[in-house]
Amino acid sequence: MLSDFADHVIDPILRLKGDTIPVSRMPLNGAVPTGTKKLEYRGVAGNAATWIEKLPFVQEPYIAEPYIEYAPSCSGCGEVPYIHLATQLFGDRMMIANATGCTSIYGGTFPTTPYTKDSKGKGPAWANSLFEDNAEFGFGMRLAVDANRKQLKTNVQALMPLLNNAPLRAALEKGLILFDAVTREARNHADTIRQLLAEEHKRSSGKKELRILLDKVIELQDYFVEKSVWIFGGDGWAYDIGFGGLDHVMSSNKNVNVLVMDTEVYSNTGGQASKATPRGAVAKFASDGKKLSKKNLGLMMTTYGKAYVAVVNMGMDREKTALAFVEAEKHNGPSIIIAYSPCIAHGYDMRLTKKQSEKASKSGYWPMYRFNPDLRAEGKNPFIWDVPVTEDAVSFKNYLEEELRYKTLNLSNPEEALRLEELAQKDNEQRFKDIKHLSEI
Repeated sequence: MLSDFADHVIDPILRLKGDTIPVSRMPLNGAVPTGTKKLEYRGVAGNAATWIEKLPFVQEPYIAEPYIEYAPSCSGCGEVPYIHLATQLFGDRMMIANATGCTSIYGGTFPTTPYTKDSKGKGPAWANSLFEDNAEFGFGMRLAVDANRKQLKTNVQALMPLLNNAPLRAALEKGLILFDAVTREARNHADTIRQLLAEEHKRSSGKKELRILLDKVIELQDYFVEKSVWIFGGDGWAYDIGFGGLDHVMSSNKNVNVLVMDTEVYSNTGGQASKATPRGAVAKFASDGKKLSKKNLGLMMTTYGKAYVAVVNMGMDREKTALAFVEAEKHNGPSIIIAYSPCIAHGYDMRLTKKQSEKASKSGYWPMYRFNPDLRAEGKNPFIWDVPVTEDAVSFKNYLEEELRYKTLNLSNPEEALRLEELAQKDNEQRFKDIKHLSEI
């Protein structure tokens, strides 16, 4: 299928001859082959996030192959490293609902896509939805997975007493024991069950009841291993247009994970201000500087009490960032990770994103923390402060003056720029104190 798609769809489009492709060449089910972006790079596979192998809290890391490669984002984009990390950790059982925005544009490019699969044919299942309903879209994926796994378990339990095939019956019994495990053993055993089911299906011609149950179990066999359901989007979706749906999902008790890549503007549509845009920053629809402070989405999410919340910064500390992803996925309930994401809209040399990311956290502008409700069962404070006190701390003013979005207003209205800078400084101090206080309770 891939070679046919590459020859008759990808090649003509890349040669700007897409109008010559007949509709009959397009996939009937709307799905396109994955792992095709590398065809634009002589078929050379991308690099896996091998650094996760050394992390003590990452169990059985799979680093042989990446699950996303050559994402066609802007140079220096701060979003892609988070997606690269998430897919490397959970990619072979991952389902992604992606809100429209930068992440959906470079994630769902046509005719080639950067998402790929491993040598076993496993990889992220990805789909795009609108700003307005992406949280609900991902929530629906979770409900569907739960329903399918419940059906699978019921049908397996009904099928086993009817089987004369002892190896298959034993494998199904073990499959139920491992039903909630996501270890390599559970995944390898699911492959064993798949092979045994296929063999039984070939030779089975017995009772109609057995055949019906066998067909149903084969239909649902991909659900022997729990899926990792993720909702991806930017701040325009999470803070603004899709917030109602996000609030609904985060207040539920369902096991769904949310990744918000916060660029602090509507990046994909040209850099319009959002509720994530900080006070004093210049953006479209805020050409005279944003007048109001940034919405504290992370702190709001902690008020649910049972949701896992992490605010992370890959450029400051990638190990703590990876730990947040592992904990979020492990938490049996809703989780949200809000990720500091440098963007060309910030107005500085994107080769310096790590340096500026460090300034964001060291100045107190982007405090890193984790709120893990699971710690309450151990009698611990669920709030963990992840920004160490360092001797090379920088001033908030030093962080601001590196970015054109803050410097622009000085040229057109220096008095207003100074007023907003002073207010932004107070916002920064208050936000830092409010969050730091929670870690000391």
